[in-house]
Amino acid sequence: MLTRTDHASRSERILDGRAVKRWLAPLADQLGLLIVLALLIGAFAFTTPYFFSAATFTTIANQIPAVVLAAVGMTYVLIIGGIDLSIGSILGLAGAVMGVMMTGAHPAPLWLAAVAALAAGAICGIFNGLIVVAWPVPSFVVTLGMLEIARGATHLITNSQSAYIGARAGVIADASFLGLSFPFWIAIAAVIIGQIVLSRTVFGRYMVAVGTNEEVVRLAGVGTRPVKAAVFIIAATLAAAGAIMDVSRAQAATPNAGTGLELKVIAAVVIGGTSLMGGRGSVVSSLFGVIIIAVLDAGLAARGVRDETKRLITGCVIVTAVILDYYRHRFASRW
Repeated sequence: MLTRTDHASRSERILDGRAVKRWLAPLADQLGLLIVLALLIGAFAFTTPYFFSAATFTTIANQIPAVVLAAVGMTYVLIIGGIDLSIGSILGLAGAVMGVMMTGAHPAPLWLAAVAALAAGAICGIFNGLIVVAWPVPSFVVTLGMLEIARGATHLITNSQSAYIGARAGVIADASFLGLSFPFWIAIAAVIIGQIVLSRTVFGRYMVAVGTNEEVVRLAGVGTRPVKAAVFIIAATLAAAGAIMDVSRAQAATPNAGTGLELKVIAAVVIGGTSLMGGRGSVVSSLFGVIIIAVLDAGLAARGVRDETKRLITGCVIVTAVILDYYRHRFASRW
């Protein structure tokens, strides 16, 4: 017959085991992502001439900062059980604001245009966050509306024409360190900070708790509305920061910038192991997801695959990632 002490020690062992599993789960996901990435690189290296080169990987690294920044925000949104379909249009709007300010009758300096772009993104995020928390409206519907609002505003302020800025905008993208662009290092810094916030702060714990069971968190006396609103503001502001990187790299702002970005980001984040059902995710794993998508795009382009085919493959990747997320969620629930 088990004594009270035996029961206590058994409970402690069970809790310790669960804690170890929760700690090992992200590492297992990241190891799996590294294996997938290695297999993908190997496949393209053996089937595509000149793919496996420093120039290819440098190009990929310099092209992904905007996607990485958007993925950090999307990771947060999915963790709280939401979704943001507007980040592509917000990126386009922020870039348009920056471009118009730098090419108008009285051109603004780069720093002021960048601040205005971030402000435009933050305003869109405030709109998304306030609507989601003020009314019982799914974030899918709210951000779908913002997708159209931001894209329409982008075309209005640019008259549906590209704003060519020139070398003044390229200062950010032209700066480099160790052969990689300054925007790439900014994106890596955002991933590190984002992961620390998620795993080491009270705000991060609240995000996971809200995504796991919002009602329990609310009954525990924690205000869930500020957390959810802040997440949508962060996501939109990071998308706007991505717009600054893109405008600097292209030295121009186009009204169609960011079209379809939300699908690519969602695919990357889900591939990285963030659950569409909320309560689980990793910013670092989302970075691996972005890299996998970028390597896939670069490899298919190197093989001469048409854009239509690449979109078809990307769609299949999204569906596969959702199915894998379902089984990951079932497996995790057994723990």
